[in-house]
Amino acid sequence: MAIEGSASIEIEAPIGEVFAVAAEVEGSPRWQPEIKVAECLERDADERQVLVRTETDARVRRLGSTLRFSYAEPTRIGWVQEEGDLKSVEGSWELEDLGGGCTRATYSMTVDLGRMLGMVIRGPLVGVLRGQLVESMPGKLKGFVEG
Repeated sequence: MAIEGSASIEIEAPIGEVFAVAAEVEGSPRWQPEIKVAECLERDADERQVLVRTETDARVRRLGSTLRFSYAEPTRIGWVQEEGDLKSVEGSWELEDLGGGCTRATYSMTVDLGRMLGMVIRGPLVGVLRGQLVESMPGKLKGFVEG
């Protein structure tokens, strides 16, 4: 069973500032409270975090993932799960400079829960998890950047 979706929001901050916050994956627990651990395992030549181990509180249980990140500064950050408790995870931040110091941030995520979790997470829980994993993320980024 897959949970997927995307959500966008306009942030009153320059694209470079928004990118810097989203790209600092180890700091994500400060504005994404469901992420309990974000530990950088590998950096690229530009010191960007390219392999990060995370633990996320998915309400049903805590889920671990090791994610590989890619960057197209300042407009895109993408990630894919290399190993973890879920069958697959793929996501991205797409950033668009709207001018006047404003940025549109679009968060997209596709998560395949796998067979075991897919049997447990059904019905209303799917909507709750989609809200937590996808729909709430742009607002959290906006609140942190503008706060």
